Amino acid sequence: MKLIYQGKTKDVYALDDGNCLFKFKDDVTGKDGVFDPGANHVGLTVAGMGQACLRLTEYYYSRFNKAGIATHYISSDFENNAMTVKNAGTVDFEVIVRFRSTGSFMRRFGMYAKEGQALDALVEFTLKDNDREDPPATKDILAALGLLDEERFELIKAQAQGISKMIRDDLASKGMELWDIKLEFGTDSEGHIMLVDEISGGNMRIYKENAIVKPLDLVELIIG
Repeated sequence: MKLIYQGKTKDVYALDDGNCLFKFKDDVTGKDGVFDPGANHVGLTVAGMGQACLRLTEYYYSRFNKAGIATHYISSDFENNAMTVKNAGTVDFEVIVRFRSTGSFMRRFGMYAKEGQALDALVEFTLKDNDREDPPATKDILAALGLLDEERFELIKAQAQGISKMIRDDLASKGMELWDIKLEFGTDSEGHIMLVDEISGGNMRIYKENAIVKPLDLVELIIG
């Protein structure tokens, strides 16, 4: 295997067959030892987090694939905290779906918004740039930079909302509420859009009985 990307919460390797391998770590994003899914740096290490990320990702990707949603997921190796996926090419942006205002949304729009204000699956695109703290990008900015045309912007927006609502409804059936989630989309070898990256407690804010659910606890609450 050839290491092609060393990330905050996982490393990515190229496989001989053209696919990729994700190796999940026990690191989570945050600041000063406090978990924050919107942070751009590793904030703490939680034993068992890599296994939890993989289990939850496999749980949701299996559901998406059965529902006919295109994803990069192929298989999981729980013994090695690894997941085999299709090569998605370079991913230049992230998509955040917000059901309630919190985190970076409040840091930017706190003069006008209230913490926990309902946002009805508001979609926000941000550029993947840690040095500039992932600046938000409009449809016109993405088009001007040659990253995403209008047609694909609208397609990804609709897919992100649909996927997020599936996760929201699943969590609601288990007594939890999804506040926001970060998703990523790439393209397969034929240029078709597909959901990529992970679906885990590390990229969602979830509340249960007015308290935020810790990422490591989420797997037991969802899968058992």
